Amino acid sequence: MPFKETEFKGLMIFEPRVFEDSRGYFFESFSKRTFADAGIVSEFVQDNESKSQRGVLRGLHYQLPPFAQAKLVRVVEGSVLDVVVDIRKGSPTYGQHFDIELSAENKRQLYIPHGFAHGFAVLSDTCIFQYKCDNYYSKESEGGILYNDPALGIDWKIDLAHAVVSDKDRGLPLLADCVNTFQY
Repeated sequence: MPFKETEFKGLMIFEPRVFEDSRGYFFESFSKRTFADAGIVSEFVQDNESKSQRGVLRGLHYQLPPFAQAKLVRVVEGSVLDVVVDIRKGSPTYGQHFDIELSAENKRQLYIPHGFAHGFAVLSDTCIFQYKCDNYYSKESEGGILYNDPALGIDWKIDLAHAVVSDKDRGLPLLADCVNTFQY
């Protein structure tokens, strides 16, 4: 099975089987059947892509119900430190974070269920980041948490004094103050 469970219920690492030969490589980045066999039945409706440079930090973002989004995230060029925070009230891992390096080289992906805030920091010169969502984006349902909230203790593996962060992300609330309706 190409999935690895994490200590966060529902958060799964997907390591696809890669076939390499003299021509290059091939792998299935998504198969509805493979995901369903692992208990993941998200019906993805939107694919997104971003390109960023070294030191860019995006996040921590989420969408509130009824527009909550499960995501399948991956890197197709470069590398990132991908970070999620469990914001499901009542969860044994509420307020804790999980991080993993995703890269074009390791081809790992992360399945992020509803109830997690998500962000990433670019570790390579450039990065192309792709993700599938199981719900459409809704500006009115946007939520977020300040990336450097001391209560989270996230080591983003970049120099935060020189990080490239949007004004919007710099203005996000602390976890203790964020609007959040997710239940475990």
